Amino acid sequence: MSQYHDSPEKAEDEVERTEAETDPVDDTEGPEGDGWQDDPAARINALEGEVANLKDQLLRALAETENTRRRAEREREDAAKYGVAGFARDMLNVADNLARAIEAVPAEAREEDARLKSLSEGVEMTMRELATAMERHGIKRVDPAGEPFDHNFHQAMFEVDDPAQEPGTVASVLQPGYVIHDRLLRPAMVGVVKKRSETSRVDTRA
Repeated sequence: MSQYHDSPEKAEDEVERTEAETDPVDDTEGPEGDGWQDDPAARINALEGEVANLKDQLLRALAETENTRRRAEREREDAAKYGVAGFARDMLNVADNLARAIEAVPAEAREEDARLKSLSEGVEMTMRELATAMERHGIKRVDPAGEPFDHNFHQAMFEVDDPAQEPGTVASVLQPGYVIHDRLLRPAMVGVVKKRSETSRVDTRA
């Protein structure tokens, strides 16, 4: 027989093999195998576990997203409030120099010299404009004379004896401080009233 003609038996084998290959796959098996079809409760428990796990992952993702949003919002607010802090700190020297220029001119000299008086008034006006501009950006002057010493905003340079004031009171201000909103730009340099010794507080009157 010619090699191009197969026997009937061989043809039948080919048909059976082809049918076996094209049979649809039974996809009724669950992820746990055949047993879950005979135990619905086990399948329900497995699905509930998967749902709980997915819910936990979702809640964690939502919490992380919310934390990221709040952090970005806080950073944006800080940038808007404190973004000029570096520039403001440099401008403090300008304000100090203007104040020194005004203090250097005695009141009598102003009255005697019209040009000097006009110059002093111009410097004072410039100083006021600078202070107004700084306040618009939340920058305020700290001048704590007569107030209790606060280490958060004041820097003690020396102590003085002053029976007329309570110990720990700011007796004098060498250099004013500045804050931007609720943050310190520069502490005020101050002199503070000493604590009175026990002997000085003893009443020696007869």
